[in-house]
Order: sequence, then C-alpha cells, then structure tokens
Amino acid sequence: MRTTADRLRYTIMFEALGLAMVLPGGRLLLGIRLVDMGAIGVGSSVVAVLWNYAFNRLFDRFVLWRRGSARKSLTDRVAHAVLFQVGLIGLLVPAIALYLGQGLRAAFLANISLTLFYLVYNFVFTWAYDLAFPVPFTGMDGEEAHGT
Repeated sequence: MRTTADRLRYTIMFEALGLAMVLPGGRLLLGIRLVDMGAIGVGSSVVAVLWNYAFNRLFDRFVLWRRGSARKSLTDRVAHAVLFQVGLIGLLVPAIALYLGQGLRAAFLANISLTLFYLVYNFVFTWAYDLAFPVPFTGMDGEEAHGT
C-alpha cells in the first residue's frame, strides 16, 4: 500500500497539473468568466484533494482485500476512475450550482465536459504515476514483501 507521503505527492501533482489544464480550457470551452472558473477550479480542487485521499485509501484497501495485493488490473483502473468521478460529481455539482446561481441540472450539464476530462485524466495520470512510482508488493498483513 502507499504511504501517506506518497499519497500526498500523488494528490498535489494530480491537482496542480489538472488545474493548469482546466482553468484555461474551462474558460474557452464553457464560456465561464475566468474569475468564476478560478473560484470553481480552486474550490473543486480542495474538495477533490480531500475526496482523492479518502477514496484512494479506501479503493486501495478494497483491492488489497480482494486480490491480496495493492496492484491494480485494467478493470480495477477503469472502476477506480469511474467511481472516483461519480463521487466527485455528487460532491461538486450542488456547490457549483449554488455558486453560479443555477439549478442542479444546468450545473450538471455544464460539469459534463469537466467530468469527462477528469475521467480520462484520472485514468492516465494514475497509471503513469503507478509506473513512475510503483506500489511495493504488500501482502494481506500489510507487510512489504521483498523480491516480487
């Protein structure tokens, strides 16, 4: 399993790169004023950081319990990306609707392009991160095994 320091590095890298792409893209594609896009981006980032940490910790424990290893299969990666985004939508859409003074439906529809971007981004970033910073093999007892 990953350490808290490793999870923190992952989260900071994920959010910083994501914001660098989303802020200008959201302004151009959604037509939201840059100041509003910035507020939504930063607020969403704070919520996403907290959700990211909690969700990844729970998901990794589930994979460890199910497989006996924290290493993820392709199916696990797809489930991870989809479930993470569904949870994030549930947390963010009401806040974005309130901030923009829109109904939930309008905020949800405006959020779709961001959601699709983050769905793909989450999948690609997490896979690349796992390649760059491999998960040590961990047995069911939480002890790191050597040699595999």
